[in-house]
Amino acid sequence: MNICFAPCPVVFDLDGTLIDSVPDIHACVNAVLRLHGVAPLTLDQVRGFVGGGVDLLWRRVIGTTGLPAEAHRDLVASFMTRYHDATGLTRLYPNVAEALGILADRGYPLGLCTNKPLGPTRAILDHFGIARLFGAVVGGDSLPQRKPDPAPLRAAFAGLGADPLKPRGVYVGDSEFDEECASNTGVPFLLFTHGYRKTPVEQMAHHGTFDDFAHLPLLVEETSAVG
Repeated sequence: MNICFAPCPVVFDLDGTLIDSVPDIHACVNAVLRLHGVAPLTLDQVRGFVGGGVDLLWRRVIGTTGLPAEAHRDLVASFMTRYHDATGLTRLYPNVAEALGILADRGYPLGLCTNKPLGPTRAILDHFGIARLFGAVVGGDSLPQRKPDPAPLRAAFAGLGADPLKPRGVYVGDSEFDEECASNTGVPFLLFTHGYRKTPVEQMAHHGTFDDFAHLPLLVEETSAVG
C-alpha cells in the first residue's frame, strides 16, 4: 500500500502534461532543417517525436528526413540555441495554474520530472510564473538516466522529502514514458488524456484519468488516500 496520512508529494511531467510545447519545438526543428535545405516537417510529425528528450527527437527527425546520422550532435546543438528560451508559442493547458495553486494551498509538495532539458524547463516555468510552486525540478539532463528509467522520478520525490527507494506520492503525466516511469518507480500514475500519448487510454496502466485540470485536485486526494 502507498497510503499517505499527510499530503503526499505530487510530481508532474511537463510537455504534454502541464504545457503544449509542440508549436515551439516544431518551429525550432524547422528552423534547423531550413539551414540544411531540408523540407519542413508538419506539426503532427513533430508531435509524434516528442517525449523521449532532445536526443531521441533528433534521431527521429534524422530518420524521417534522411539527414546523415553523424550530423546528430551538430543538429542538436543548433536546435538547442533556439530551443533554450523558446516560449512564445507554448501554452499552459486550461486550469493548470489553478490546479497547481489548489494543490499547493492544500499542502501537497509539488515537483517536476521531465525529459526536457533543465534550461528550457526553467525558462518555461519562469515564463508562466509557476516556478515557485515546485520544490524539486529534474530535467532530462539532470542525471545520466532519463524516463522511463526510475532514477529521475526518484530524484524528484527525494527532492520533496520522500524516500527515493520507496516513495509515497503520485506521478502525473501524459505519455507511455510517464506510465512506464511511474510503474518502475512504484507510485500511482494519473494520466492526462489530452497530451502526446500514442496508445489508447484503455491500453495504458493508470490509477485514474482526467481531461481537465479542474478535476485533478480531487483525483489526487482520492488516489493518495487509497494508495
